[in-house]
Amino acid sequence: MDSETDGTNTARSTAKRVGKAAGRAAGSAARATRETIRRNPTANRVYRTGVGVVGGGTVALGVVLIPLPGPGSLIAVGGLAMLATEFEGAKRASAKANAAARKGVAIAKEQRAKRQAKKAAKGAAPVD
Repeated sequence: MDSETDGTNTARSTAKRVGKAAGRAAGSAARATRETIRRNPTANRVYRTGVGVVGGGTVALGVVLIPLPGPGSLIAVGGLAMLATEFEGAKRASAKANAAARKGVAIAKEQRAKRQAKKAAKGAAPVD
């Protein structure tokens, strides 16, 4: 291993450590802020209303965009995830939506593998 490659790996490793530390700090600050909001009933109600409005609006936008080309269903699932941070019913619905999305991805991967295998078999057939 030459020194240039080793230096790049060291830089990536350092960046990864710094990123993880920043993520932990941000997560800790977010949890502390949320706990402070929960202690104040008025602030808690305002916060939950805001999450409901933004999350609900995102879900509605995603549902409207589903028939159009693009990531409409992903936007709807993202809005549901926002709602799930504060509402138990949305958390259950989000878990079901995520399971359905994972199942859909698995089916799509399986179909793609079948198509590729069929194409490879067709390409390997002898030409007369």
